[in-house]
Amino acid sequence: MRHFSASADLYLGLSPCPPREIVARRCTVAHSWRTIALCSPRFRVASANHSGVPVDRDKEPIMQILHRICRRTALVLAAAFLPPTPVLAHTGSGIVVDRHGQVYFLDTGSGLWKIDAQGRLTHLSRTRFHWLAIDPDNRFASTRLPSGSTGDILKVGNNPTLLISSDYPIATGRDGNLYYPSGRPGSLQIMRMTPAGETAVLATLPATSRGPLAHINGITAGPDGSLYYTEDDVIRRITAQGEVSIVATVPALVGGPSILGTDQHPYLRGLAVDAAGVMYVADNGDARVLKITPEGKIMTLLQLQSPWSPTAAALSGSDLYVLEFLHTASDERRDWLPRIRRITPDGKTTIIATVDQMPGARD
Repeated sequence: MRHFSASADLYLGLSPCPPREIVARRCTVAHSWRTIALCSPRFRVASANHSGVPVDRDKEPIMQILHRICRRTALVLAAAFLPPTPVLAHTGSGIVVDRHGQVYFLDTGSGLWKIDAQGRLTHLSRTRFHWLAIDPDNRFASTRLPSGSTGDILKVGNNPTLLISSDYPIATGRDGNLYYPSGRPGSLQIMRMTPAGETAVLATLPATSRGPLAHINGITAGPDGSLYYTEDDVIRRITAQGEVSIVATVPALVGGPSILGTDQHPYLRGLAVDAAGVMYVADNGDARVLKITPEGKIMTLLQLQSPWSPTAAALSGSDLYVLEFLHTASDERRDWLPRIRRITPDGKTTIIATVDQMPGARD
């Protein structure tokens, strides 16, 4: 995880979207310090995104939009008077696969992309968020999604509807509901939102072995209505009844590669879980993809070498898709180049897309 400092070099424009690293704010839901979402496309009410793909604005009342702008502007102005403080930045962790085998992923430097079944790349949105979930049946197409000072969830496209999140991991459960974290460090909760927009607390998350839980790194749906989420070195399971338990504790890799901008070992991020409860998790800190059985047996499926490291994983049938980023010492997200890898059950790995195959990705 890379560190930089908040400064008074503030960008108050609403469009086009500036680099989100420019301005820092205190975040009570995700990482302790994160970037402010002044550039959210929800402020650009009358326009589509840069690629021309409409993004649902939920037809927000103008006073509500102005209220959010004022609230966030106040946060930005407050940040201007803070002393230089370590700020956490990181590469994106969003990858999903639809029922047709099409892969969607977030590039922190250019936005949302699709790889179709023939391997063609399409740029769906230039909104440079971090997390991604899929709504295959468009249940949330008309739902007002969470939005505010702690982050935004936006909709892109339809059939399927893609949900992108600025500041915290999200997942659609096998029950068709949306799940996301909310709350202050030490009282973090997992919320359940129905397509009707109704919200309820599914679970209050326990503290870590090192103290209060400030954020989670990834979340995904599992079998029997369960959810799985990652802390830095632990994977926990939440049952459909809201009971939380540890399913795996991952030790650091001895003699592992040093990943620029990341000083946590391990640093578990995005994950996928199959119908049998087998977990596939990206260890961003040790540049590896792990397969973990329900009994807790840990196997290394993939070991990368610096500067490349995985940030997320998604399953499609028996194939595993991995989002990997080139990590740099720079705080410029356009330098963090992504690629997508497919791992088949026989262990064969293939890079199916890289940034140099994305026309306009760094224009």
